[in-house]
Amino acid sequence: MAPIPRPPAEPQDSPDTYVGLAREAAERLARERGWSTVRSLPPGTVITMEYRVGRLNFEVRDGRVTRAWKG
Repeated sequence: MAPIPRPPAEPQDSPDTYVGLAREAAERLARERGWSTVRSLPPGTVITMEYRVGRLNFEVRDGRVTRAWKG
């Protein structure tokens, strides 16, 4: 039987640490900390709810991160 695949580990930092940062700085920091996918979205953007290991999402208003979450 083939081994069960294991997803890559996510960085161990809190999404809350990005709230209040400028979008560019938050994206750069997230990539430096090991997030494989970083996406910035305007408030109210319709997105799917599937969870992606290694993805960090930012809601950005007026160039600043107002909300951040994994997946």
